Amino acid sequence: MRSFKQIIGGSLVDGVSTIDVINPATEQVVAACPRADKAQLDDAVAAAVGAFPAWKATPLAERRAMLAKACQAMLEQAGDIARVLTSEQGKPLAVAQEEVMGAAMIGQALSSLSLDDRTVGEDEGGQFVEQHYPLGAVAIITPWNVPVALMMLKVVPAMLAGNTVVAKPAPTTPLSSLMAGEILNRHLPPGVFNIIVDQNDLGGDLTAHPDIAKVSFTGSTATGKKVMEGASSLLKRITLELGGNDAAIVLDDVDPKTTTASLFEGAMANSGQICLAIKRAYVPDVLYDDICTELELLAAQAVVDDGMKQGTQFGPLQNRMQLDKVRDMVADAVERGAKISGGELKDGPGYFMRPAIVRDIDDDARLVREEQFGPVLPVLRYSDLDDAIERANRSDQGLGGTVWARDVTRAKAVAERLETGMVWINTHMNVNPFVSMGGAKQSGMGTELGQAGLEEYTQRRLLYVPAS
Repeated sequence: MRSFKQIIGGSLVDGVSTIDVINPATEQVVAACPRADKAQLDDAVAAAVGAFPAWKATPLAERRAMLAKACQAMLEQAGDIARVLTSEQGKPLAVAQEEVMGAAMIGQALSSLSLDDRTVGEDEGGQFVEQHYPLGAVAIITPWNVPVALMMLKVVPAMLAGNTVVAKPAPTTPLSSLMAGEILNRHLPPGVFNIIVDQNDLGGDLTAHPDIAKVSFTGSTATGKKVMEGASSLLKRITLELGGNDAAIVLDDVDPKTTTASLFEGAMANSGQICLAIKRAYVPDVLYDDICTELELLAAQAVVDDGMKQGTQFGPLQNRMQLDKVRDMVADAVERGAKISGGELKDGPGYFMRPAIVRDIDDDARLVREEQFGPVLPVLRYSDLDDAIERANRSDQGLGGTVWARDVTRAKAVAERLETGMVWINTHMNVNPFVSMGGAKQSGMGTELGQAGLEEYTQRRLLYVPAS
């Protein structure tokens, strides 16, 4: 395995110590990753602050060209990054390749956006013009489930808008982010992109740093609250993309087999470790047994193994803590009388759990109330559609949701009653880089992707220009 470096001020640097990155499929050390301390964090922020004036003054078209070139280079090296991503995250190699290539292509798409002045009003004396200018040094904090893609969808618009960046990936999956960072660094002026790694001990210092103008964070709701608290003393701009407890509502006119396959894919992708994954399904009485049976069959047929092995459909959970959390939530459901199919742990090393379908479960079970973030789908029965919608909305989270029906008009009426930032009909996790998205309730604030996502990294200025 190659060596890995942090990036501070354009230079590749070691840490003050190292972290062992563990392969979740083998529990063996993948590599020693450099670990920063507070002094290196301060150096990275200082480098970003120092690079900001020149980068801000660089024409947007030139910033766009540099970022597009970096994304193309990442696309060309996707295979190398994907192998490292699988070794540290666990997902199947083909899925890792899709993530890295998707990250590069999302970056290319986002780098094509613009921040042109817009006339938004006028009177007899002149015009009101909307402008946007960059904020300064931006902190980007990303999680371990989709580390490369989530970093790129943040850093590209941040830098395109004229900001400089200090990125901090999750300490359990830092290697692929460091590789992507090296590519970015080769195509950007020194200090524009910086990346450091911690042991979950520098987040507070980074978010509260007086020279950080904005924080963009993706992760759990609990950690998001800490980020918000750290940023509050200086009223920093923040974007929070937090946890989800996404509900799927199945209507009584669907084809059970076709819908079941989509439900299973939407729930189990990346072994359920996606914030937008289906976390609970509400199924009408008339279809309940058929859909549960089909889901259980799909779970039994799933190929769960090391992501490096050909044919693997689902890898391990990324870390022991997450595996233990999911096991505890399943045990709670069983104690309450729910029936589980699947969910077995694999003999030998690795944090493996087979996909599990949990039926006859009540709404007070942890698997329903909390985000499990693992390969487990609770299936809840309903007899009244209004009741199902009310139960789906009972969560304090509201990231996404889905409605499944043959009658799209009827499905749309249901979707419009769901209290979430995103709702899909007859599909799931359909994300477009040019379409902005964000969560409701405690699933976050602000938007990502699209024009609105780009403008999150700017200050809006209203300029009144008198008529000449």
